[in-house]
Amino acid sequence: MPKPIEAMSFAAIYPLYLSKISKKGRTQADLDAVLGWLTGYAPAQLHQSEQTLADFFADATRPAGADRVTGVICGVRVEQVKDPLMRRVREMDKVVDELAKGRDLGKIQRA
Repeated sequence: MPKPIEAMSFAAIYPLYLSKISKKGRTQADLDAVLGWLTGYAPAQLHQSEQTLADFFADATRPAGADRVTGVICGVRVEQVKDPLMRRVREMDKVVDELAKGRDLGKIQRA
């Protein structure tokens, strides 16, 4: 039976993101820059986090530009997600997807 998203660990998701972007020629430093911007975590914290996604985002900061992360990911329009945790997860999925598609870091970070 699949785990509810709240109980999934960030440590289980990070390698999947890294694999996805690496196949497209992006680096771990690129991934860390995007996730660090979105969460406020330093690279070392991202690499060592064993927190559940609920705890990970509860301790994370939200940058001013995060509300500009919009679009569709996995058939879901990010800006229409009502649940705060699911919105943060979808934003994270969206910025990683943009990174994998070759989008410039500054644009992903809504700079």
